[in-house]
Amino acid sequence: MSALSGAPIPSAPPSYEETIGINVSYPHPYPVPEHGQKPDGKGMNPPPYMGQPAAVNNPVTVQTVLVQQPVVFYDRPIQMCCPSCNQMIVTHLSYDSGALTWLSCGGLCLLGCIVGCCLIPFCIDALKDVDHTCPKCGALIGSYKRL
Repeated sequence: MSALSGAPIPSAPPSYEETIGINVSYPHPYPVPEHGQKPDGKGMNPPPYMGQPAAVNNPVTVQTVLVQQPVVFYDRPIQMCCPSCNQMIVTHLSYDSGALTWLSCGGLCLLGCIVGCCLIPFCIDALKDVDHTCPKCGALIGSYKRL
């Protein structure tokens, strides 16, 4: 339609200054040195950047630290990797008389079970301490103390 009205068709888009409305006749918000004038440094651009310092080729040492959670032993077998033979195993349990066994025996003696009933705690695995051993290499892996 503009061709019919006689107005020329613009061949290029407007410049940045024309688009945002910058008028060159307005005073600058910062001092602009005139040709041949040395700037005083106030409000001027900083001196040109001289570049980065030369890179120093320092070897990078990477150390990987593996932190394992401590294994908590109870009165049941657990599946784990044996620290001695590095095999995946299910621990073998062995029961030993511990403090709870002896205290139970002493308590039964105080109650009057002297004839032989005081020895019953030595027959009950639930009152004994538990040792976890590796079934492949026989190494003692850990213990569970009842008391």
